[in-house]
Amino acid sequence: MKKLLILVLLINLCTFAKAQTEANRLKNQELSNDRYMAEDVKDHFKGLDLSMLWTITENQFIYGFIGNEHQRIYIKFIKVTKSPSKAHVYEVFGKSMVKNNVCDFHGTITITNIRKVKFTSTGVDNEYKNKGIKGQYRTLGDYNFAENKTQPHSGIFKGHFETNFYVDKNNNVNYDALEKEADGFNNNQFAGIWIPYNGKTNKICNWGDYRILNSGDFDGGAGEFSPTDKYLKLGWQSVRDAYGNGPNAKAALKAEQTKWWK
Repeated sequence: MKKLLILVLLINLCTFAKAQTEANRLKNQELSNDRYMAEDVKDHFKGLDLSMLWTITENQFIYGFIGNEHQRIYIKFIKVTKSPSKAHVYEVFGKSMVKNNVCDFHGTITITNIRKVKFTSTGVDNEYKNKGIKGQYRTLGDYNFAENKTQPHSGIFKGHFETNFYVDKNNNVNYDALEKEADGFNNNQFAGIWIPYNGKTNKICNWGDYRILNSGDFDGGAGEFSPTDKYLKLGWQSVRDAYGNGPNAKAALKAEQTKWWK
């Protein structure tokens, strides 16, 4: 029994170290990307409330997986509020669901960097060419969400996130969907691990708007998200059916649109 506990501990330490390394790699990759200006401008936005960026997307388009097998996980941010005392911290209340197990969680999103995109997009077919957009921005940071310990199968989510926004002609901050019609569009990418309270093995856990970061062979879609066949049995069949023309499309779409967190 002691050997088993030591083995689990070693596995968890390795998983955590790997996740931290991956989070650092993602952050460094973005910070060195020549698509962005070198200057960090997060303090330019410290007086603004960016909370709407993480609650605007309809939940049916927020996809997530947990574990190497890519079991589907649903994540819903119910309330995001700017910290009254820390300029770059946002307090989050939300819920997660795996299969039929729903857990509450509380935690924080911490912005570490904001970089301006060098060349502002005009959207697909120049849809936004004359809209007076002043700039696009890439936001990087860390998150830590703790699920309710009294609920079954609960734990802690932690990792790295990437969020995009733009500033319009009226100096308002907007969720960046300028290229929503382009192949591969995504936003609000969260990549990290889930650490169970019961001491069992840590699991990779990633989610995001419209696509999922580091999904490997799981996402076979070219233009839009599409789970590959071997993963459908892990909670993804309704995604495939909902946006097809098959006999189950109507029921599947209804399932995808269910407000499971209420």
